[in-house]
Amino acid sequence: MYFKNIIGQEEIKKQLIHSAQTGVVPHAQLFTEQGGAGAFPLALAYARYLNCTHRTETDACGTCPSCLKYNELAHPDLHFVFPIVAKKEKKKEVCDDYLTEWRGFLKDRPYFNIDGWLDYIDAGNSQAIIYSKESDEIIRKLNLKIYEATYRILLVWLPEKLHPTCANKLLKVIEEPPLNTVILMVSEIPDQVLGTILSRAQRINVRSIHPEAITTAMMMQFGLAADDAKHVAHLANGNYLKAVEAISLSEENSFYLEQFKTMMRNSWARNVKGMKAMGDILAGIGRERQKNFLQYCQHLIRENFMYRFQSPDLNYMNMDEAGFAVKFAPFVNERNVFDIMEELAKAERHITQNVNAKMVFFDLSLRLTVLIKR
Repeated sequence: MYFKNIIGQEEIKKQLIHSAQTGVVPHAQLFTEQGGAGAFPLALAYARYLNCTHRTETDACGTCPSCLKYNELAHPDLHFVFPIVAKKEKKKEVCDDYLTEWRGFLKDRPYFNIDGWLDYIDAGNSQAIIYSKESDEIIRKLNLKIYEATYRILLVWLPEKLHPTCANKLLKVIEEPPLNTVILMVSEIPDQVLGTILSRAQRINVRSIHPEAITTAMMMQFGLAADDAKHVAHLANGNYLKAVEAISLSEENSFYLEQFKTMMRNSWARNVKGMKAMGDILAGIGRERQKNFLQYCQHLIRENFMYRFQSPDLNYMNMDEAGFAVKFAPFVNERNVFDIMEELAKAERHITQNVNAKMVFFDLSLRLTVLIKR
């Protein structure tokens, strides 16, 4: 990953380049975003630039020994920490056990999210975390002598997934890492990162990508016409991943939309049998996807409420979602929208707390039977 490959974010690129060129490199930095804005690519491009031996004014050279190793994500002084699913039967209990998969995953995906990673490693219903055992691995690596780089880099993706024991063990390392060690963390939910970690890191807020940058990327990467690219950029609302999904409704989003339609139709018709059947389906998709589905439902309720105002600039639905909104939007109004959103948010909290998924979705559908008719 190079700075030139990152969509938009020109100010942050300049900030990071200046940091490297002046040698003023904070030992712990936290890149934060809301998803799809490019925080991880920025952190990785920055790591490459810090260790490039022939860097230019705008980017790493791509040809020095350090860059060639970064091309393969196999530099001996680059260490990754990321959420995993422990599989003792396959002897996969720490991040290094997944390193081959991680490198393969990153090769073709400069922009990604936790769902993509979990699908790639076939996590099933398991929730990924950074286990407590990882802290010992991190401390061991950081106490080794730097092999060849100017800076040893520890890149932590999603520190909000750190097991509390692991997070607490790392506090001392984050506050006072070994000489020439730089810890780069990338978070999508910084409010869930341990407060004592937040206080020890310099925060870099990666804002949503400017629509013009996404428009240009859609035209160059996917050959979209200018008007189509602008429409996709509007739907993306600053999230590159959503822009890619908007080009053609992804299989995942298509599934979520169909389940949303089914849920609302069952609740309207008070179809208890259908509610149970839908609960069975959703119970089998894994907790991460269940949470994503409920977030998607909240998004659609919000968009259907705004749809009633007939202001296209305020709507962020693709064609299939907008097609359903034509008939569904009148049922989302001032009398029920806040209560529906609260029920969906409560269901998401229950899923996070490992409440039985069948019960959660069946109870949600029952509650919606009253709200949808207000």
